[in-house]
Amino acid sequence: MPIHTEHRHMPYTAEQIFDLVADVARYPDFLPWTAAARIRARRPIKDGEEIDADLVISFRVFRERFTSRVKLFPEHGEIQTDYLDGPFRHMTSNWTIRPADDGGSIVDFHVDFEFRNAMLQRLIGVVFDQAMRRIVAAFENRAHALYAPVEGAQHSG
Repeated sequence: MPIHTEHRHMPYTAEQIFDLVADVARYPDFLPWTAAARIRARRPIKDGEEIDADLVISFRVFRERFTSRVKLFPEHGEIQTDYLDGPFRHMTSNWTIRPADDGGSIVDFHVDFEFRNAMLQRLIGVVFDQAMRRIVAAFENRAHALYAPVEGAQHSG
């Protein structure tokens, strides 16, 4: 079961990065292997909002749809994703986005998943770390395309 964690200091505000990650419907515009996204439901929860979303992932000959529940906690800078239905045995991901002292943001990302299909699991296992770094880079590139860096903010990556 692959697990991947990223820690970044980004030259964009915590609110900008939160909004970018929370905009699940736009993932096909910039996220690798994401062929489609559909928001099925939105509802308020304590301290935030909960979204049920379908994503279609396309990787080589595989094309799979999965449904997840995304919990958005903007005041805490947290986004939690739990798997509901699709090709995984399990899948969770978490983003924590905090303001940095220089006006940028500190971003922590963690994902843990396992496919039901052994062949797909072996295939992704070979390129998993590279794929996860590419996904995080896609969020960084999207932030760069949408926002001006905060003056004086540092970047790690």
